[in-house]
Amino acid sequence: MDDAGVYKLTDDTALVLTLDFFPPIVDDPYIFGQVAAANALSDVYAMGGRPITALNILAVPANIPAEISGDILRGGADKVAEAGAVIAGGHSVKDNELKYGLAVTGLIHPDKIMANKGALTGDHLLLTKPLGTGIISTAIKKSIASPQEIEALTKSMTALNKAAAETAIEYGAHAVTDITGFGLAGHTFEMAKTSNVSVEIHFDRLKLLPGTIEHARAGALTGGANATRQYLEGKIELASALEKHAHDIVYDAQTSGGLLMAIAPDKANDCLAKLIDCGLEAADIGRVLNRRDAFIYIS
Repeated sequence: MDDAGVYKLTDDTALVLTLDFFPPIVDDPYIFGQVAAANALSDVYAMGGRPITALNILAVPANIPAEISGDILRGGADKVAEAGAVIAGGHSVKDNELKYGLAVTGLIHPDKIMANKGALTGDHLLLTKPLGTGIISTAIKKSIASPQEIEALTKSMTALNKAAAETAIEYGAHAVTDITGFGLAGHTFEMAKTSNVSVEIHFDRLKLLPGTIEHARAGALTGGANATRQYLEGKIELASALEKHAHDIVYDAQTSGGLLMAIAPDKANDCLAKLIDCGLEAADIGRVLNRRDAFIYIS
């Protein structure tokens, strides 16, 4: 259930390997390229790795102007360069639907891998980005998102998880994963299951993108959220006092979301302060419980 594959080369060097691509979720092709690249790079950061190379993956309809494809690739290249890596090539095909992403390779020491397994009883759960990307993206498709909501969404999705990963390493995170297609509930459950623990999340501690609650109440939801809801049936308990929009938000499929990290209780406050100093909208969202049945409680 980890975010990327790791292949050991020597006693002190391993490769981190991942791939991700998807259709546009914003209108601007350059920003779409940045979002797709940041999302793909995130899996390497979630493992504690350092990205070094990336390969473009582009599927493009025949009627799409070449300059649009160029803007997408330029957005991806700029985000890869920001990560300190390089675009080493890629491949494109004709398709009925535009899609873009990256296959990313990173480096890591085999003894310093940050898996999503290893959360310990009493650990604090820190999340480094606000939730709501799927809901706001759906609102954009429905032409009901405000310019301010689109700006906040873009800022969040194009931000690299580099500083978050470096902080997780510095404070010895016991387990780390990035919050993407399975939403907060799905990825948290994966951490709980692989660590053989249960977790409790406090909804009122979650940071949300502007407009998330309003659009969730209006029904701007993703199909991916329904799939995650079905998968987690019987594995997650939401407090009866929570309104329906809260359920929709924790299941919401995220794009280029933040890192979720399990941090020892004596380090959690300092780690959270460091994340905030790095300019991240981080929050302490819950605890790892002393029950070892891989269950999630959201209250």
